[in-house]
Amino acid sequence: MFRRTLVTLFLTVIAASAALIVPSTVRAAPLRPVAQVDLNRYLGVWHQLAANPAPFNIDCVRDTTAEYSSIDARTVRVKNSCTSVTGAHRSIVGRARVNGPAALHVSFPGVPTQESVSGPSNYLIAYIAPDYSWALVGDPSRLSGFVLSRSGRVDHATWRTIVDVVERKGYNPCLMVTSPVTGGYRDIRPLCTV
Repeated sequence: MFRRTLVTLFLTVIAASAALIVPSTVRAAPLRPVAQVDLNRYLGVWHQLAANPAPFNIDCVRDTTAEYSSIDARTVRVKNSCTSVTGAHRSIVGRARVNGPAALHVSFPGVPTQESVSGPSNYLIAYIAPDYSWALVGDPSRLSGFVLSRSGRVDHATWRTIVDVVERKGYNPCLMVTSPVTGGYRDIRPLCTV
């Protein structure tokens, strides 16, 4: 089991590296947020269904969540949690400054390049399902990308819609990998193969 997890992590790192060098015509324009999001409706717990592999989340191998709660009208508390490759529970708490209707600047103390509590938007809600059941978020350059869901389990039709939206928003769904969730999808694999 541990060996399989290490192989999967290695393949994930390779996919992340490829994402940085593979050209994309859609990537020429920065990622744009949706026109409007009801922040109060957006608050709460979200389960990560898929993500672009990144150094800060490579150790998270299952049950990755983001919990958002209001501090004041312009500030959101962010708590990211996951189960690590060793089976330990990991979490970090930060803040998000609201820069626009669907654009925030997220910061985490002690994380290089993310320590400042104010700055340009690095968290854009690029898609939100009409019922707020799932969302696609990322940064303007698409180096980060996350598919979040209110439930850790989604049906096949929703997975197909997710893959379509991810691609339409300029991400390569073959370079984004699924995130195992207890009671939901259990494998780490390219999103395009789901």
